[in-house]
Amino acid sequence: MPASPASARPSSSPRPARKVVLGTLAGASLVGAVAGCAPSGAAAVPDSTTSPAACASSPAATSSSASASGPGAQPYRDGTFCADGHYVSPNGPETIGVALTLKSGVVTNVQITEHPTSANTRLYQRHFASGIKDVVVGKKLDDLNVGVVSGSSLTGQGFNDAVTVIKREAS
Repeated sequence: MPASPASARPSSSPRPARKVVLGTLAGASLVGAVAGCAPSGAAAVPDSTTSPAACASSPAATSSSASASGPGAQPYRDGTFCADGHYVSPNGPETIGVALTLKSGVVTNVQITEHPTSANTRLYQRHFASGIKDVVVGKKLDDLNVGVVSGSSLTGQGFNDAVTVIKREAS
């Protein structure tokens, strides 16, 4: 008697395995997107190039020294100040975390925490993070107005948004 079609088929079909893999990838992508857009203070672990703890141990909360950057310049306290900056990309609303360390109103360090909502955003935020230090370290806080950094044109808008918040916090 000929074998039935069901018994002639190998026991492990590649088709169900693909469905499981694709389902797993889709689920992982959704989790990555949700975790990636969480604000820096959220419990989700952000995809970052730096430690988000930069502001948790900031001396800014206890620092009372303020220095003027020049005639008519706003005095800023020394320390590390953090803010999330917001901007809109072709993928929709985006957020990037910024930590600036100030000494006498001058940026002495910058750290970026990425909060990408897509693979494209992740790419551009990483490019931005890799080049921002060369652009802002050594500059007066009042002089910061970032444009295109390392090929990332929109992320600078989020950075500038965060700088506006940091200026208020450091005053």
